Amino acid sequence: MTKPRRNVQFQHRGSNGHHGRRPSVSGSSEGVSEPGSPGPKAMNGISEGAGSSRTFLQLTMDVTTTQKESTPQSEYEKKKQTFITRTIWTFVMIFGFFLAMFAGHIYIIGIVTAIQIVSFKEVIAIANVPSRAKNLPFTRSLNWYFLGTTMYFLYGESVIYYFKHIVLVDRVLLPFATHHRFISFMLYVIGFVFFVGSLQKGHYRFQFTQFAWTHMALYLINVQAHFIMNSIFEGMIWFFLPASLVITNDIFAYVCGITFGRTQLIKLSPKKTVEGFVGAWVLTIIFGFGMTNVLMRYKYFICPVNDLGANIFTGLQCTPNPVFTSQTHTIQPPLLLHQPPFTFSIAPIQFHILVFASFASLIAPFGGFFASGLKRTFKVKDFGESIPGHGGITDRMDCQFIMGFFAFMYYQSFIAVYKTSVGGVIEMAVQGLSVEEQVEVVRGLGKYLAGQGVLADKALRCFEEGLPSRRR
Repeated sequence: MTKPRRNVQFQHRGSNGHHGRRPSVSGSSEGVSEPGSPGPKAMNGISEGAGSSRTFLQLTMDVTTTQKESTPQSEYEKKKQTFITRTIWTFVMIFGFFLAMFAGHIYIIGIVTAIQIVSFKEVIAIANVPSRAKNLPFTRSLNWYFLGTTMYFLYGESVIYYFKHIVLVDRVLLPFATHHRFISFMLYVIGFVFFVGSLQKGHYRFQFTQFAWTHMALYLINVQAHFIMNSIFEGMIWFFLPASLVITNDIFAYVCGITFGRTQLIKLSPKKTVEGFVGAWVLTIIFGFGMTNVLMRYKYFICPVNDLGANIFTGLQCTPNPVFTSQTHTIQPPLLLHQPPFTFSIAPIQFHILVFASFASLIAPFGGFFASGLKRTFKVKDFGESIPGHGGITDRMDCQFIMGFFAFMYYQSFIAVYKTSVGGVIEMAVQGLSVEEQVEVVRGLGKYLAGQGVLADKALRCFEEGLPSRRR
């Protein structure tokens, strides 16, 4: 019996008899048996196997082709849905922001407070390790305790500074106002002692990391937001203008970048370009100049807050800061031109806005770059999902915190006019004078008002009768 040969190669001819053409799969069933080649049954088996292989190959190719055709469509639909969601929520945020701003300062303060809390929650969450947090139940509680203590201290400072005339004359609030800083310090000490007491062996590194991370978040978010709050009290323009400059600069950078951007600006944000960066700077200055020219005409924006119940309809009344008053400037052309002097009027705020716009364009974006580096460190795309289509609150506010901080510092250093206020006089009297001396001040003011005709003589007598008699 002859042994079957292995690795037998079958030669096939096409219908045209050319041997050089690649044989088709179906042609294997039509070839003629050579001596020593398998018989018809074996050939039938090969033909069936080839047919099955062809069918499987065709199905595989069809599925692959279908996937290739459907994948771009699904990606397109996904991007389209994301764009629609992002656009809708952008308009929702813009509408809500303007509604709150026109409703009154207290509503803007509420929004800033909510942003602080949510941003703190998002930043703390990216460094949290759930498996360890389960074994340390007080870690999260301490985070929120330190947040509450910090906000109590910062908000208290603002309220006492801007509303002295209310807080320092109230019998209940006076002790809290005069000892506010000591109370805040003791609250922090309680949290510190509780943290040290909660340290557990095997978790030291995690607990101290969380402690340091919490304090970093408090500084980067809440401390900077505190100065934004103070800017609101100084006048709505010092809050709205810096915020709008950052938003428009981001839009201008995107438009300029996709239009003629070529050179990468920084590796942390690969899509940022030098051309977009510089183009946005120029356009932001132009926008700031025009926006300032509009806002400075309304006292609701330029007046400090003296009534938290005020809104766009009731308005505010004050003596405007000199920075909003137009001043005449004269430019003397060179003598060789034999031209008369050129005179023009402009408010000093228009010069200051150049600094604000430059900071919003050249420095504030680095707050976003810092946030991008932070997200890359923890390998997350967004800080959260607080805003559909946008990510977290922190993703939208990363540049606003440092811009708000700068706006307040610049205002206090170069624009604010310092003068004695009613609250300042009351604070000096309460903290620097004894009760007897305070009574003498009141008695002296009564006599002065009577001499000016503001207070009637009968009212002055009744007023003096109500005061305690002088000690001899």
